[in-house]
Amino acid sequence: MPQKKHKPEEIVTKLWQVDVLVSHGQSVAGAARSIGVTQFSCYRRKE
Repeated sequence: MPQKKHKPEEIVTKLWQVDVLVSHGQSVAGAARSIGVTQFSCYRRKE
């Protein structure tokens, strides 16, 4: 099954959502899971 290619705007939005959830006390793993991406993707995209 091919992976979905996200647009840059979608990536920025998802990273922003993870940052907001983490600032409210969720773990990075929990925040990533709640928006539908892996924890590894969050760390990889921030670099």
